[in-house]
Amino acid sequence: MSKVYIEDKLFEKTDFSTETLIKGEYDCCTFVNCNFSNVNLSEIKFSNCDFTGCNLSNSRFHKTALQEVRFKQCKLLGLHFDVCLPFLFNVYFEGCNLSLSSFYRMNLKKTTFDNCDLTQVDFTETDLLGAIFKTCNLNGAIFDNSILEKADFRTSFNYTIDPENNRIKKARFDLQGIPGLLAKYDITVE
Repeated sequence: MSKVYIEDKLFEKTDFSTETLIKGEYDCCTFVNCNFSNVNLSEIKFSNCDFTGCNLSNSRFHKTALQEVRFKQCKLLGLHFDVCLPFLFNVYFEGCNLSLSSFYRMNLKKTTFDNCDLTQVDFTETDLLGAIFKTCNLNGAIFDNSILEKADFRTSFNYTIDPENNRIKKARFDLQGIPGLLAKYDITVE
């Protein structure tokens, strides 16, 4: 990784698909309405950064560090977070579209997904202990051998979770979400 260090900088309305983002470490930087679509962000370190209204769809994150990074109102379609550096990985999502993204085998303990579209997101073998899914669409999201203990799904919808194939002890669900827990049994709950 390059030794370039950028701190406390505001990037606004920058199109990084035509303008190069220098490889290095970005600390306490803010990105507002920037376009990173299809951009290679591999081996860049973002710590304590905010992304607001940005499009990062189909960006590449191989060995990218995301430490205390907040995404708000961002388009994050098809991202492979599972190839990011796991060391100190910590993210927060609010009002984001993460459809078709992957968190395969990641540690997302206590991660918050607030009002996000998580359609067909892969959470296979992901540790989501204490994660919060607040008003999220989980249509087609994959939970397979995932740790969902103490996770909060009470305000989320369209999920299908097999309690026999996931650890769900003390997870929280709303009564209206019960059909999503019983889907494999092909029964009707009224």
